[in-house]
Amino acid sequence: MHTPLVFLPGLICDARLWRDVIDGLADTIAPMVADLRLDETIAEMAARTLAAAPPRFALAGLSMGGYVALEIMRQAPERVTHLALLDTSARADTEERRETRRKGIEMIGQGKFIGVSRGLLGSLVASHHLGTALAEEVQAMSERVGGNVYIRQQRAIIGRIDSLPYLEDIAVPTLVGVGALDKMTPPELAEEMARLIPQAELVTFPDAAHLPTMENPAPVIAAMRDWLAR
Repeated sequence: MHTPLVFLPGLICDARLWRDVIDGLADTIAPMVADLRLDETIAEMAARTLAAAPPRFALAGLSMGGYVALEIMRQAPERVTHLALLDTSARADTEERRETRRKGIEMIGQGKFIGVSRGLLGSLVASHHLGTALAEEVQAMSERVGGNVYIRQQRAIIGRIDSLPYLEDIAVPTLVGVGALDKMTPPELAEEMARLIPQAELVTFPDAAHLPTMENPAPVIAAMRDWLAR
């Protein structure tokens, strides 16, 4: 029997973020990619995901998807069998980070979404992936999602709570993964989560920054296969 696995995309990402991982685990999982484009808060994203998800499921979130995953663990921990947190953080934003997000929102209000999304590329993928077909795929994904969703999601992220106090309550096998070259949510944030979650295993993905599921999916697939077997 295939394991129901709910995937949570990151900021201005869609199902393409998880495509290669889903394909690589096709013999093992029954996948569902949640729609995180519609809601104004992380809590609302979590509630919408829970309403659409199977009664019991494994859960994987990357970046913003990790924030939603942690909220799901607060709203309905009894429904989650396994948890994967990739390239994310349990911390609330610093005021400096909130201000950066507000500036991005302001630029989109001035009709500069393409400039904002292209400016993000250097933080999303490793420098040696810039200018490649992979970078073009990431850019195309952000353009599909669009500026209005970017604004909604950034406001939701700004308003999220600090999840650090809740990590010790997570009682399922947990994979904490991070791209070795991730500057947006660097490895020390993953290490922090792995220390605080009782059943956590930390995996670092080589040759990847913030989007290892697209940049180097093979080690992500291998780590998730081991995680689901726990």
